[in-house]
Amino acid sequence: METKDAGPEPNGAWVRGQRPPCRVLPPRTETLIARDGTALVADIWQPEGDGPWPVLLMRQAYGRRIGTSLCYAPPDWYAAHGYIVVMQDVRGRGDSGGVFDLFMHEARDGADTVAWAAALPGSNGAVGMFGFSFQGTNQLLAAAEAGPALKAVAPAMIGWDLRQDWSHENGAFALRANLGWATQLAAETARRAGDRDAHQACYAASRALPLSGVRPAYPAYGDALARYSHYADWRDRAPDAAYWAAISPASMQDAIVARGVATLLIGGWYDSHLTGTLQAYHDLSPHVPAHLIVGPWAHFPWDRKIGALDFGPDAVTDIDRQQIRWFDRWLKDEGDAPSGVRLFDMGAQCWRAFDAFPDAAQAMGVSGTGRTAIDMRDGVLGGDADTAMVPVESLTLDPWRPAAPCGGTFGAPPGPLDRSQTDARSDVLTFTTAPFAGARVLAGAVGLSAVVEAEAASFDLHAVLSRVTVSGAAYPLAEGYATVAPGAVMVPMRATCCTVQAGERLRLSISPACFPSFPLNTGSGERPCDVAAFDHRVLTLKLRCAATTLTLPLLPGEG
Repeated sequence: METKDAGPEPNGAWVRGQRPPCRVLPPRTETLIARDGTALVADIWQPEGDGPWPVLLMRQAYGRRIGTSLCYAPPDWYAAHGYIVVMQDVRGRGDSGGVFDLFMHEARDGADTVAWAAALPGSNGAVGMFGFSFQGTNQLLAAAEAGPALKAVAPAMIGWDLRQDWSHENGAFALRANLGWATQLAAETARRAGDRDAHQACYAASRALPLSGVRPAYPAYGDALARYSHYADWRDRAPDAAYWAAISPASMQDAIVARGVATLLIGGWYDSHLTGTLQAYHDLSPHVPAHLIVGPWAHFPWDRKIGALDFGPDAVTDIDRQQIRWFDRWLKDEGDAPSGVRLFDMGAQCWRAFDAFPDAAQAMGVSGTGRTAIDMRDGVLGGDADTAMVPVESLTLDPWRPAAPCGGTFGAPPGPLDRSQTDARSDVLTFTTAPFAGARVLAGAVGLSAVVEAEAASFDLHAVLSRVTVSGAAYPLAEGYATVAPGAVMVPMRATCCTVQAGERLRLSISPACFPSFPLNTGSGERPCDVAAFDHRVLTLKLRCAATTLTLPLLPGEG
């Protein structure tokens, strides 16, 4: 069931123009001693009065002083709504002791912190957690081991299976994203270690990532990354290594479900972590109280203007109020809590509510006359092929000038940028529908299946679904990337929600590269990370049109 215009629903304790109900004391700093003797430092904001108050906890990897500043209202705003708010430096970060080992300590340290927070003076014994990215994933790791004090979490923009939806994309190493994030984390670890040279090397690289070396996945400052970050582990660990299970909430699903923690999941259509956020919802929602919100946002910020488009005032984040409503229900037993799914429609610029994540699926075939990589007017998505159509479309990867991302999920910046110039490249196949006769709603997952021939052991495919406006601009809606072998291939793509207006079209774009988001794979059979530029070669692919389909989540309606 779908409801259009499911707009913001402010919590009853606070509406625009009214003051929050509580005055807040100045923050104080306290230290928890974890079970292994490590000191974990936190700042605490508390309402005036005797309480008792529930606790909201965020465990930060970037220093507790950053607190909530990237995407949320400040800690005292949450405290003013009747909560003790705890901002903690995780192990090995900020002022906390110990060694930072990415995600390895978050389950136990998170469980220890939940128990400590529940016993703070003035606490009612109920704890909720919130935060995004690292701070989102560590909530679910904590939920696997925490005691009954943890009642609710609100993970945003998260990894669920970190090999599948963070470090790699369908087998392809997420080069630029991994290198950028590891460089940031390594700089801070080097600073704590007093290593000025390594810190400066990381800082300099962060201003302009060095992606044009002999092997871009092995940058010149790689020794610093190896000493002070997880980067080499994520690049080199085998897909089936036990390491991935040790740091992934997905492997702890049974323990999370057993604790019954109410889970509010928050994602963005252009967030690189959307796959993990949606999978966590699919896996948890049948078993625990759950609600999913997906806005038109990238990883951050969460605002109305993303890429080249303004999605209107309803796109400005109301996540703070949504979280207060969620935590009021599960930590205070006040009000009600939403269930189901709330998705932002990027075409109609409104929120839509569904009882569950939509699963509509309609297959569209492709056809062309053999010039689809040369002329964007040539390839057809959907419709009937005429006698001029050919069974195979050719696509060539020239490693000297590989296709790059343009907005979307993998671009820098991400978001809805006009990719029509990218689509016009001769190493991109494009298949476009006829103009829609009436408005149609897309809501759900997108996927590409094809048969591709190549004289190579493996190759990569980048698939993008775009909305083409009446003026000809092409704004990406969903994309996917995969390392595959010749024959039948699947490229899982991200989900979307968008009303395609009358006169607009949809376009499928397929290319064999998305560099530097992913390393080039020119078919040698070696890991693309390990192949030097000297050894790259031209690669030709043959796409079997009759065996190629794009699965679209078109809801019933005219079009």
